[in-house]
Amino acid sequence: MAEGYCVKCKAKQEMNNPQQVTLANGKPATKGQCPKCSTTMVRIGSSK
Repeated sequence: MAEGYCVKCKAKQEMNNPQQVTLANGKPATKGQCPKCSTTMVRIGSSK
């Protein structure tokens, strides 16, 4: 699973349903949801 920072919880969390996306500027990112509060989380950069 991908790990990201949740702004609402103010802590690092494992993302639920991580998906590879491309941002408007062409950079890769991983998008998912926080398991505690269901806020959308985005981690910029390609996943490993």
